[in-house]
Amino acid sequence: MTHTTRLHWLFLANATVLITHQIDAAFWHEWELFRLPGGNQMNLLLNIPIIALVLYAHSRVVANIHTGMFFYKLLAALGFLTCAIHGGFMLTGSESFVQPMSIALLVATFVLSVWQLLWIRGLRRG
Repeated sequence: MTHTTRLHWLFLANATVLITHQIDAAFWHEWELFRLPGGNQMNLLLNIPIIALVLYAHSRVVANIHTGMFFYKLLAALGFLTCAIHGGFMLTGSESFVQPMSIALLVATFVLSVWQLLWIRGLRRG
């Protein structure tokens, strides 16, 4: 498997985990954690451009890994941001996202984001 193919698969895996986290976020009423006015309706509206960006980013990465590198790094950054936000909620005593799969999704997001960035080094060397 080439470096480029691995990068594509890592991106796809991380995007899948992040989108699945958004499904989990609906279960936990994430809009309440963020105190979003409009509740679930606003949450759904905000997720449309976020998910569209992730899907668009995937198309850019698949089209050309070199020109899509910005989007590749953007997804990893989104993964780190997601983990940091939810880590902060956990540190403040929030009881949301504490089920095993919720935690597994956040851990997977962190691991895949790190892995994505490490594979960039391999691409530069190769």
